[in-house]
Amino acid sequence: MALLDRYGRQRWWPGRTPYEISVGAVLTQHTAWVNAARAIAALRTRRLLTPKRVAALPEGELARVIRPAGTYRLKARRLLALTRWLLERYGGKFDRMGEVALPSLRSSLLAIPGLGPETADAILLYAVGRPVFVADVYARRVLARHRLIGPQAAYEEARPWLEAHLPSDPALFNELHALLVAVGKSHCRTVPRCEECPLRWDLRGRRPAT
Repeated sequence: MALLDRYGRQRWWPGRTPYEISVGAVLTQHTAWVNAARAIAALRTRRLLTPKRVAALPEGELARVIRPAGTYRLKARRLLALTRWLLERYGGKFDRMGEVALPSLRSSLLAIPGLGPETADAILLYAVGRPVFVADVYARRVLARHRLIGPQAAYEEARPWLEAHLPSDPALFNELHALLVAVGKSHCRTVPRCEECPLRWDLRGRRPAT
């Protein structure tokens, strides 16, 4: 694969435990990963990266700890809602989610306040290991410019399209999503930089869709 040859294995998602990965999925909403990573480091320094310890924190205290992630009051509410859901339904154990039908599990996550499809799917794929593709803006932009999906395809159009056209393999979804993000950041930007892109061959002389 051209992307793998160029960028190598991405080894996503960074996190020492499934819970830490889930925390990262919430904290990286509407901010750069470097800011989310600072907030995660602050939680780790205080030995707070467990569901029970986070759930025991007052919302205001949690907000102060995760301040580097931005919109920290809002993210504290979301993180507490996710954590309480995890404790109440699964005793804080991610392996129990592997026994639940995927549509039901995804619907339950999406019912948590502040968890949109991208965040929920990142948790399902990277923390739980379920075959759900994270069809984020980078993935949709690359696919649209290579005429695989429509230029205005929404998240819930692109995700099932990808899942229908790929083997249902979490490891494959993991690596491909990470590679699409890599090429999206380096070449397939809002203003495309196609000259050195590893996927340029697929344009076949055409201008990329914008």
